[in-house]
Amino acid sequence: MAEILNLNKARKARAKATAKAEAEANRARFGRTKAEKARDAAEADRKVRTLDQAKRETPED
Repeated sequence: MAEILNLNKARKARAKATAKAEAEANRARFGRTKAEKARDAAEADRKVRTLDQAKRETPED
């Protein structure tokens, strides 16, 4: 015989699990320190500058 299930509790448990997963994703995306953000921005800037310095200029006629 099937187990009796309270639909209200099941709905709340599903919502809680969804919220927990979303919170985990937000912690990974936004939960960085100011120093980590600055380091990543500096690294991205360095990569852009390195790429710009490696570009060749075409001679004009």
